[in-house]
Amino acid sequence: MRRFATLFAALDGTTSTSAKVAALAEYFRTAPEDDRLWTIALLSGRRPRRSVTATELREWAAEAAGLPLWLFEESYPVVGDLAETIALVLPDPARATERSLAEWIGTIRALAGRPPPARKAAILDAWDGLGPEERFLFNKLITGGFRMGVSQKLMTRALAAATGLDEAELAHRLMGAWTPETVSYRTLIHAGDPAADLSRPYPFFLAYPLEAEPGTLGDPAEWFAEWKWDGIRGQIVFRGGALALWSRGEELITDRFPEFARLADFLPAGTVIDGEVMAWAGGAPLPFAELQKRIGRKTVPRKLLAEAPAMLLAYDLLEAEGADLRPLPFATRRARLEALAATLPPDAPLRLSPELPFAGWDALAALRAGAGAARAEGLMLKRRASAYGVGRRRGDWWKWKVDPMTVDAVMVYAQAGHGRRATLFTDFTFAVRDGDDFVPFAKAYSGLTDAEFAEITRWVRANTLERFGPVRRVPPELVFEIAFEGIQASPRHRSGIALRFPRMVRWRRDKPVAEIDTLEGLRALLAARG
Repeated sequence: MRRFATLFAALDGTTSTSAKVAALAEYFRTAPEDDRLWTIALLSGRRPRRSVTATELREWAAEAAGLPLWLFEESYPVVGDLAETIALVLPDPARATERSLAEWIGTIRALAGRPPPARKAAILDAWDGLGPEERFLFNKLITGGFRMGVSQKLMTRALAAATGLDEAELAHRLMGAWTPETVSYRTLIHAGDPAADLSRPYPFFLAYPLEAEPGTLGDPAEWFAEWKWDGIRGQIVFRGGALALWSRGEELITDRFPEFARLADFLPAGTVIDGEVMAWAGGAPLPFAELQKRIGRKTVPRKLLAEAPAMLLAYDLLEAEGADLRPLPFATRRARLEALAATLPPDAPLRLSPELPFAGWDALAALRAGAGAARAEGLMLKRRASAYGVGRRRGDWWKWKVDPMTVDAVMVYAQAGHGRRATLFTDFTFAVRDGDDFVPFAKAYSGLTDAEFAEITRWVRANTLERFGPVRRVPPELVFEIAFEGIQASPRHRSGIALRFPRMVRWRRDKPVAEIDTLEGLRALLAARG
C-alpha cells in the first residue's frame, strides 16, 4: 500500500502528462503483479463494491478520534471529502502494517455480508496500522469514490511504456467485462484471454468539438457528414454465435435492449458495428427522454419495449468475418457497412446513419441549422481517409454541435462544493418566474470563474434566509444565463421540466429579476422541440 500511496502522491502532485506517464510506467515495472492488476482496474473504473456505509464510517471515525459526532459532521463539509476528513481526525497509528494494495482490497471485499460489529472491528484495526496517506487511500477504496486524475488513455500509454507492448493492442485488451477476480495480470496483459476476446469490444474512437469554422478543414470533398445523434454510443459484437451490446462506458447492456438479439440471425460471424442506440418509432427517432427510461433498467417490461423500441443507427464497421477493419480508410469501412446493411431485412433493428451530402461549407452550415428537426445534436464530420483510432484524437473526426439553448434564471438555493471547492458555494438551484412565484427547474455547478464563485460565496453567507443541512435558501436576486442541450417533460420535478446538461454561461449582473424567463416560456420551448 505504501508503494501505491507514493504513486498517488506523484500523480496528485503534478499536472505534467509526461511526469504522470513516467510515474505510472515505473510503478507498472516494479509493483507486484496483483497490485498492478488492481491499479489498472481502479484506473479503468473497476472498483471494489462498497461494503461499509458512509454513515458507519462517520460514526466509527468520530468514536476513534474521541470527537462528538456533531463536530465530525461540521468538519466534513469544510474538508469536502469524507475519506480525507477521516484521515485527518484519526489519532496516529499504533503500529505500521506492511500489506500490499491487493491484500487491503481483499480485506475490504471480505467485509461484505459480515455483521456491523465485525466490520467495525476490521476497519478500526486497519486504521490503526496505516499512516495518514495510506488511510486516505484505504478510505477512498471503502467508499467506492476512488479517483486518481488519470485517464484510461494515459494509463494505457504508461503500461505500453512499461511492457513494450503496442498501446492500441493494450487498449483493446483492457476493454470488456474483466475484473481482477476473473483474470490475472499476466493473462490480461501478456497472454490474452481467448474467451474474453469473443465478446470484447474495440476501444471507441472519439471526436473533438469543432470550434473553428469548418472551412479550416480544407477541401469539403475529403469529408463525410452525418447527424450527431442524441442517443447512447454502442458497439454490437457478434462472435462465436453470441451477440453483445457494449456502451461507450464499457458496460455490457445487451439485456436492456432485447430487440437487438434478432441481429444474430442476420449478421455474419465475426462482425463488430459501431453506432448509436436510439429510441425509434414511425421511421424517426424519439426524444432522448424516451430512451432514458430504459437506461437504468436491468429488465425492460413489455409496455416500455412497445413505447420506446430501440434501433441501432450504424455508422462504422470495425470487424468483418473476424478481420479487424480499423486500419482501413473510413470510406472503405463505410462502403462495406452499406453492403452489409443492404442484406438485412427492412424490419431489422439496425439501419445506416445516413450520409448528408453537401456541396460546400456554407451548404453544410445550412444542414446543421436543421439538426433540431432531425432530433440530432448537430453534425459529425469524418475524414474519408481516416483510420478508426483509439480515444480522442484531433484531426480526423469532429463534432459540430448546434449552439445550446439558453434561459435566464435566478438562483434560489446554494450549496458548497467538494474537494478544493469545499469552502465555496458552487452548486446552485435556479428558478424561473410563474406569475408572482419562482419555480425551481434546474441545478448547475459549472461555468463560472473561481473569482466569481468567491464573490457569490460572500453574498450567500451575507444573505442566507434559511438553512436545510448543507443547503442555503437565498433571496431571488442573482440572475444567471443557463445553457442546456435538451429539454424534456418530467413529472418528478415541480416545474414539470428537466434540462439536459445544464451549466452556467455567465452571471447576468445587467439583468433584473423581473426580466428572467418564465415557466410558460420553458413549456413553449418544450412543445416546440416536440
